[in-house]
Amino acid sequence: MTSLTPALFTHAERLLLQLLSFQHPADGVMSRYFREHRNLGHRDRGFLAELLYFVLRRYRSLQARCDGEATQRHLLLAALVMQGHNLRELEPVARATEMEWLARVKGFSVQDLAPAVQLDLPDWLYERLLAQWGETDVVALARALNQAAPLDLRVNELKADRTAVLERLQADGIAARPGAYAPMAIRLAEKPALAKHPLFQEGIIEVQDEGSQLLGLLVAPRRGEMVADFCAGAGGKTLLLGALMRNTGRLYAFDVSEKRLANLKPRLARSGLSNVHPVRIESERDIKVKRLAGKMDRVLVDAPCSGLGTLRRNPDLKWRHSPETVEALTVKQASILEAAARLVRPGGRLVYATCSLLREENDAIVDAFLASHAGFRLVPVYRELQRSGWQGQEACLQLRPDVHGTDGFYAAILERA
Repeated sequence: MTSLTPALFTHAERLLLQLLSFQHPADGVMSRYFREHRNLGHRDRGFLAELLYFVLRRYRSLQARCDGEATQRHLLLAALVMQGHNLRELEPVARATEMEWLARVKGFSVQDLAPAVQLDLPDWLYERLLAQWGETDVVALARALNQAAPLDLRVNELKADRTAVLERLQADGIAARPGAYAPMAIRLAEKPALAKHPLFQEGIIEVQDEGSQLLGLLVAPRRGEMVADFCAGAGGKTLLLGALMRNTGRLYAFDVSEKRLANLKPRLARSGLSNVHPVRIESERDIKVKRLAGKMDRVLVDAPCSGLGTLRRNPDLKWRHSPETVEALTVKQASILEAAARLVRPGGRLVYATCSLLREENDAIVDAFLASHAGFRLVPVYRELQRSGWQGQEACLQLRPDVHGTDGFYAAILERA
């Protein structure tokens, strides 16, 4: 266990100061800080990351506990108390004059605070979620979003099956179980370092949330088909699609970011896939996209979104977004879906997906698209998922961490006549 020292606490203060500007993604800020301070060991980095993510998750209620004294120092001390550290453990870093204040923080009751503050949500987000699901569901959802996400793996079925991988992990002392929904998913009990594990280095496993894996099952690509991952990013879903295609056909990985596509290359090399063609595009209207109009059997649009379904992993997003940023995203989402639809051949399939919980980024985009595209129809998602034991009968998929134990992914299947 890491000892709480004044030097480590100073690192936490400096890092939190950078994070609370909310100018850049928290994971990137932390990664850069750790690269600049290589003297911090693995345990120290883990301690700092856990503490700082806790502050980001519980920022509003921590501010309330600090009662007008929400400096970086006080937020961190209050967070340590909320994490269960007793006052004696804080003596190496807390000043003598702060101990009485910390005792009040420890005994603070949030019951009289506004619901949004209790649940650590900005007011606008609380109101939108409340309108969608009602109070009971929002409380359960918010509490789940304020927990750390588990670590999920996807088995590369080109190289191994899940049973064999589970046996190997168990032999190596890594506690794991099969995923609840995706047939290639594994959930780990803890979060071991996997980058140097042979299963990872040989491309047999990839880190991927089980909810993200379900999107590949909805695309359901077949051997020999022409498929496009329209917003490929670093390529987690691209790798899954390529494996589902059994390394046949042609799979385009489009993205506007050269850096993200560059990050895909070592993953592709490990995976053993040879049917993937990364293509950088300027925008959804790029000539490279237009040349493929009407030729794709399957297209996945994992659209740029607010990411509010991933708050367990990216808690800073709820403080970085606003109604205005979400509205701007919906314009982009509609434009990307429109462009991607042009790629789909008659009889082909288009899957629209986000990692958002907000209706305006999800159902509203799909409803507007269907209203203006008579040639497409909605195919209920459960028809694909019931093959994997799915019990629901949803038209569109909306995963939630409190219900499904996954990130908050949304998806709709659109088929061209």
